[in-house]
Amino acid sequence: MTKRILAGLALGLGLAVAAPAQAQLKVAVAGPLTGNNAAFGAQLKNGAEQAVADINAAGGILGQKIVLTVGDDAGDPKTGVSLANKFASEGVKWVVGHFNSGVSIPTSEIYQESNIIQLSPASTNPRYTERKMWNTFRMCGRDDQQGSVAGNFLASKFKGKKIAVIHDKTPYGKGLADETQKTMNAKGLKEVLYEGVNTGEKDFSALVSKLKQANVDLVYFGGLHTEAGLIVRQMRDQGLNAPLMSGDGITDKEYVQIAGPGAEGTYMTFGPDARKNPDAKDVVAKFKAKNIDPEAYTLYSYASFQVLKQAAEQAKSLDSKKVAAAIHSGKVFKTVIGDLSFDKKGDITRPDYVMYVWRKGADGKIDYSGNEVEM
Repeated sequence: MTKRILAGLALGLGLAVAAPAQAQLKVAVAGPLTGNNAAFGAQLKNGAEQAVADINAAGGILGQKIVLTVGDDAGDPKTGVSLANKFASEGVKWVVGHFNSGVSIPTSEIYQESNIIQLSPASTNPRYTERKMWNTFRMCGRDDQQGSVAGNFLASKFKGKKIAVIHDKTPYGKGLADETQKTMNAKGLKEVLYEGVNTGEKDFSALVSKLKQANVDLVYFGGLHTEAGLIVRQMRDQGLNAPLMSGDGITDKEYVQIAGPGAEGTYMTFGPDARKNPDAKDVVAKFKAKNIDPEAYTLYSYASFQVLKQAAEQAKSLDSKKVAAAIHSGKVFKTVIGDLSFDKKGDITRPDYVMYVWRKGADGKIDYSGNEVEM
């Protein structure tokens, strides 16, 4: 009798070991959850968490439920590389991130070595996808495209005016400022001042003095909302009322909180407002129910998971190289930010930038939504 019981136990244990566990697919979202860029990290995290919840509720990807890992790179390249190595050691298959181009570029090499797809919702520096790597994709446009839109707008609308070009010395900020400068110079508009500032800097009084001395009509800034907001506030404090123009790095309500009333009149390049896309209606409602405004890159992050899911289904595989090949194939993916396809570099094929101006609405709040400017 004892032998039978033991044999039964052994058989039961054997079956327990042999039975497949609930299949799980490890995917990570990475961005700056702390530091000056934390508002953008929160956008990526919010988009990822909602996408994973919706995909898992519908059965997952090829029968596997997504297990989401959230990583904080603090907007720092070294921290990002450490995080990328951690993801690789944990068996993460795909990464949605990072936010900063200066973090996405070095981490992409770790991901390539580790057979991990990297799909950035927000990194715009051209170099990210120009290195012939099989695993790098972006959901947004590039700085050479964005800079072309900004530079052409300046040359057309501010012809003969005094323009200052300022940047934050990062791959994103300097890259965008240089592309804008290149385009406007080619159209005959030459800047009166070109200067770099440091990220994290708080006192821009010396810069503002130079801007006033040059009697600038507009300040173009390549960088993020924290420094942009402080520059505008200090310009207004010193009596300089020239508008600021910047790129997608200021697309968060924190910009207005930092800049104050002087934010009104700011020009900004960014993609079409995804919150107004009919395909996003139901998802936007889910965010609103949680008291989250899915602004800027929130829906780009959500859409990243839609692309990965559809690509895996097309490839009939979760193998990273097969999924990457499906993304590269030119297939059109249906997402909350619209229909997307990717070229062989991993860039989206549609032009993705329009000009906005931040204006005060009927509610008294300064925002860019709905305030597209005719080019």
